[in-house]
Amino acid sequence: MLAPMLAIAQDAPVPLPRRADRMPQGVEQLPQTPAAPDAAGAGVDLKTALAATAALKATETVAAVNTTPQPVTLMAKITDDGTTLPDGVTWRVFETRANAAGDLVLAQKSDDATAHLKLPPGNYVVHVAYGRAQTTDTLTVAEGDNTKSMVLDAGAMRLNAAVTGDIAIPINLLRFDIYTAGSTEADRTLVAQNLSPNDIVTLNAGTYHIISYFGDVNAVVRADLRVEPGQLTDATLYHKAAQVSFKLVSEPGGEAIADIDWTVKTADGQTVFSNIGAFPSTVLSEGDYLVFAKRGEQVYNREFQVQAGAAKEIEVLTTVY
Repeated sequence: MLAPMLAIAQDAPVPLPRRADRMPQGVEQLPQTPAAPDAAGAGVDLKTALAATAALKATETVAAVNTTPQPVTLMAKITDDGTTLPDGVTWRVFETRANAAGDLVLAQKSDDATAHLKLPPGNYVVHVAYGRAQTTDTLTVAEGDNTKSMVLDAGAMRLNAAVTGDIAIPINLLRFDIYTAGSTEADRTLVAQNLSPNDIVTLNAGTYHIISYFGDVNAVVRADLRVEPGQLTDATLYHKAAQVSFKLVSEPGGEAIADIDWTVKTADGQTVFSNIGAFPSTVLSEGDYLVFAKRGEQVYNREFQVQAGAAKEIEVLTTVY
């Protein structure tokens, strides 16, 4: 079973209701108790009046029982044969009726792993979230103790990335997005965004589309990964890219000249990076590039190539370019 401390609770979508009212059917009122007989006892049946009063009280007692909140205990497990989760769980219980906006009416919410609630008898929709794993089921509350255990059928994923050749990437330059699987972008739904390396995310079992970003320019890797129930999917994605820094110098190995306006373009002329400074740096995917260094009215340029590997320094010489 996954370690419970790995989960991070989050708000989850409201499940779609079936249109039904959880409240009991209305009770038809019996005739009011007749007034006591007058002195002459004219036309009044005392026995009938007393019977009607007793029937009315019995009806009121039944109605009170039907609307009295009953104890409800909710528990969650990762898998069918797993143990009850001890923390990191969020419960939402909805009435089966919708409000004017068409949304389910929230009856109760609890952040206790094992939720102990009190609900009037009737039908409800229960939603449970554990990290980014979630599931929904129906619940019928009857008179007496009510207990429900829900199975999330979840696993977890931990992501990292490196440069081809097992060159480590600084964690501040890496981030990951997780989407549901789909053949096109339009078919995918964002599940988690801007995850850091080695973050552990709890997910429903299934296949997910992963995007790894190395830097903020064009070093992007995609992969489809599967999460199995009760298991941790540990994956490393590899980038064909490198960190690149630039400096304008008057001689090879010289000091970087300050206040330079930098622009980097791809071989087809697309601008991918711009910065102002003496020693800017970025991350670029493999390919051919052209860098421009503007100092005042003078512009220097140089062609260069990026290959996957360790960080590189590109010098632009004022005396050559």
